[in-house]
Amino acid sequence: MARLSRKRTLGVLISGRGSNLKALLDACAEPDFPARIAVVLSNRAGAPGLEHAARVGVPTQVIDHRTYPDRDGFDAALDAALCGADVELVCLAGFMRLLTPGFCATWAGRMINIHPSLLPAFKGLNAQAQALAAGVRIAGCTVHYVRAETDGGPIVLQAAAPVLPADDEAALSARILALEHRLYPQAVRLIAEGRVKIDGGRCIIEGLPPPLGLA
Repeated sequence: MARLSRKRTLGVLISGRGSNLKALLDACAEPDFPARIAVVLSNRAGAPGLEHAARVGVPTQVIDHRTYPDRDGFDAALDAALCGADVELVCLAGFMRLLTPGFCATWAGRMINIHPSLLPAFKGLNAQAQALAAGVRIAGCTVHYVRAETDGGPIVLQAAAPVLPADDEAALSARILALEHRLYPQAVRLIAEGRVKIDGGRCIIEGLPPPLGLA
């Protein structure tokens, strides 16, 4: 598969602290990284993650969901902002809004998310607490393409983290988050280099890298 010579343009959607956004910004600052962030969008004006983008000169925009009468109107504003920035790949990074099926269909194959569990296990909110309640011995995180189904869509990459006997939700979350910061840029690199192909419900990856986390 031929490599792409230009950097792919990313749009990152956030709602809060933006730690995965920062990981992507740091990756994009590397000369050989095959993508750049064109815009960061937030549905919350006070989202701390906006400061990460502003600090390195990446354009930001707040699209407050509360100012729209319905989800369709809000998603239309998101779509307009992304298209206006010539975004090729949308990265959800702690974006705490459900997207409409129409928006998901528009960006199908061009939008990814990172979730703090080894999907398809523990979808939805509080995935780390779900893992602890289930008594699993291994947890982790997943980068996947977004479809209308919550935390569904073809899996790009996963990383595993041990669940230790003394873990509470905060401790497990911190261990998984450290993996997320490594996994998300790795997944974006693969996609930007044209090495990921969606085949039905799964991803086929050229030159799949060794897994992060547990051996």
